[in-house]
Amino acid sequence: MKGRGSQARSIMLRARISTIMLSMAAVMASIYVAGRLWQESEGRIYLSKELDRRTGQGQPAISVDDTLKILGCREQKNRLAALEMELAAARKQGFVPKHSMVENGTTTSRRFMAVVGIMTEFGHRSNRDSIRKSWMPTGTKLRKLEEDKGIIIRFVLGRSANRGDIYDKAIDDENQQVKDFFILENHVESSEELSKKSKLYFSNAADTWDADFYVKVQDNVFVNIDKLGAMLATHWDKPRAYIGCMKSGEVFSNPSHKWYEPESWKFGDGKSYFRHASAEMYVVSRAVAQFISINNAILQTYAHEDVSVGSWMLGLSVKHIDESQLCCSKSNQVGICATG
Repeated sequence: MKGRGSQARSIMLRARISTIMLSMAAVMASIYVAGRLWQESEGRIYLSKELDRRTGQGQPAISVDDTLKILGCREQKNRLAALEMELAAARKQGFVPKHSMVENGTTTSRRFMAVVGIMTEFGHRSNRDSIRKSWMPTGTKLRKLEEDKGIIIRFVLGRSANRGDIYDKAIDDENQQVKDFFILENHVESSEELSKKSKLYFSNAADTWDADFYVKVQDNVFVNIDKLGAMLATHWDKPRAYIGCMKSGEVFSNPSHKWYEPESWKFGDGKSYFRHASAEMYVVSRAVAQFISINNAILQTYAHEDVSVGSWMLGLSVKHIDESQLCCSKSNQVGICATG
């Protein structure tokens, strides 16, 4: 009986040892397989990076979702193009969008059709009153023009060299009554600084109002606002436009001449100005006005304001538009403007 008990215990011990050995073998096998899988994954990552490096293709193939997104963007682009055509047609008929612009989730100023800046001077009250009685609305009618047609009109004037003197006070009093001035606080009014005045006008106007066009007109010119709006609507599809009665002319190097140009040597031996818009009235588009605003500190000015503005256009990809309706001579009966 004792021999049989010892034999049974020996069999059980061997069975336990076999089970432990099998378990250890299974663990070792699992570790081995995991190690091989890790090595293979590392190898695949290395080969993938090496392939990207050598072929220059770091991006995976376009997925089905990406393809659908691209097709959706193309469809949206086609719809946007169609809407822009409809908007252009509406503008030609005198309609102007009245929506507000939204940037970064914040509602900002609306986009206007045009800002019209009338260059005036101290002592020109009679000119301004004549304009107010003829083609420029006043009071609530001026605001209604802004709301209905998207056209802003302001008299543009700098400050007196003696800040706060009777000239400044007279303008402040006048503006308090009519509220139709755009004061250039950083400009000293002077007949020799008209080029700088126009540069600051476009810069400050572009910073103050978001508009498709910015118009400069002198205070001895009478304007047909309806015709102006209709003409501008035909050029709405030109993002970089310079519109005016284009002209050229002789450059005078004699200091005693009325139209003396101190920088005459820059215009070469021919002594002839390049094509530029006549000073009475001209227009620049939004992108051009913004360019002037950004670069106003380094833009060269010449003796004559219209030549200065024309010189800025030469180095830009700007569409020069010779618009006969902006030739403001008295003989132009069908034009937009006329000199008084």
